[in-house]
Amino acid sequence: MSDVDNAKVVRVLLVEDDLEDIEITRRAFKEGRIANPLDVVRDGEEAMEFLRHTGRHADASKAPRPGLILLDLKMPRLDGREVLKLIKRDPELRRIPVVVLTTSSEEADVLECYDNGANTYITKPVEFDNFLQAVITLGQYWLLIAEIPDDGQ
Repeated sequence: MSDVDNAKVVRVLLVEDDLEDIEITRRAFKEGRIANPLDVVRDGEEAMEFLRHTGRHADASKAPRPGLILLDLKMPRLDGREVLKLIKRDPELRRIPVVVLTTSSEEADVLECYDNGANTYITKPVEFDNFLQAVITLGQYWLLIAEIPDDGQ
């Protein structure tokens, strides 16, 4: 059995409201051969329901705990900044690495996210090929190299 066969499967939760960005991310995972399961929620409120197994995601078997969260900042209802704060203040969720993946390159956003516990901040490249390379690099680091805690769920 190879090391890949023995590797822990890390689920990824994409928190993104833009349908085009969701499809681009899925395509980048496919083209980048990132085989990790990708769950998608469309706003911050749904993200917290998914993570806490409440509301429409009360069935934990259909909302498995992710090992990595890709978080957009600018979303309706509950924005990514608030979601990040909620995740990092929750003793059951705070160890999940959160990668902010957003169009904002404003220094205030970058600083606020790191101050609130973001593990990485990436500005989404506009060109698909550049976005693809960013997702591949992200996958190689967070899903192959970095040690992600196993919370036993």
